[in-house]
Amino acid sequence: MTSPLLSLPGAVAGDGADAAVAAHYGSFNLEQRTLASGEGFVDLSHRDVLRIAGPDRLTWLHSLTSQAFEGLAPGAWTSALILSPQGHVEHFFSGVDDGSSFLAWTEPGAGEALVGYLERMKFWSDVTVTLEPSQASVWRPSQGYSFVPRESLETYAAAAGPACGFWAFEALRIERGEPRFGVDTDARTIPNEVGWVPGAADVVGPEYAVHLDKGCYRGQETVARVHTLGRPPRRLVLLHLDGSENRLPAAGSELVFGEKTVGFLGSSARHHELGPIALGLVKRNVPVDAQLVVDGMPVAQEVLVDPEIGLHIRPLR
Repeated sequence: MTSPLLSLPGAVAGDGADAAVAAHYGSFNLEQRTLASGEGFVDLSHRDVLRIAGPDRLTWLHSLTSQAFEGLAPGAWTSALILSPQGHVEHFFSGVDDGSSFLAWTEPGAGEALVGYLERMKFWSDVTVTLEPSQASVWRPSQGYSFVPRESLETYAAAAGPACGFWAFEALRIERGEPRFGVDTDARTIPNEVGWVPGAADVVGPEYAVHLDKGCYRGQETVARVHTLGRPPRRLVLLHLDGSENRLPAAGSELVFGEKTVGFLGSSARHHELGPIALGLVKRNVPVDAQLVVDGMPVAQEVLVDPEIGLHIRPLR
């Protein structure tokens, strides 16, 4: 659904899955600086939004997902994964409970499959699961994610501005080392590879999608084993791209070390200070100081996930 904020002055639409919101409003460098200073907001209304309601919703989500939902306080934002029996990430969502329902966003186009899975898992639980196209996701540096009624987006923009584009948001997200589901992950990704597992059981927050001190859920054995023994199969890295070429490699491009493909590049952006950067997922045994090549372009690594213990080495906030 195309955002009404594409009618704002200077708005230029994104592309691909992000075509329904503004990539920028005239200067993505200036917009990055605005967000980095703690001002402005980002329109993320192209993301799918779902609502989970009913008296059993929190205990039901607790039993299904990687996150602890039992006792979740109204207004506390949290993220969660649904894993395969082998521990591979199948779904990601992030949201907040208001005391009567849990409202969450997931990536554009991923909502229907997520709702379908949740519907199949209801059994006797008193819950309802619906897509909520009337709600829109937004992000502000001062408060993180929130939801506003889609019909009120223009009013919200007038109060929360200046509007900053998706490109600016992506550059800062990549700098923080926060993976995007379906872009920086693939069908084989386990949470330990991309830093979604906290370093201690009492660490909570929307950045971490796994809680280590909760009951059994599908895929838990893999997560717990890698957390205990370390050495995840792959690791998330921040990539610094050769700035002499005026292009960004396509998501999914192979990362090469010597003659071997050792991983893939996910999301990329032009950062206002760091230059062209990207996230990549590489095999654990690739030396952390090795120079890689993507699409003929040399890239340097910066470690985000420790190859020995599978934990994000810097704060995600």
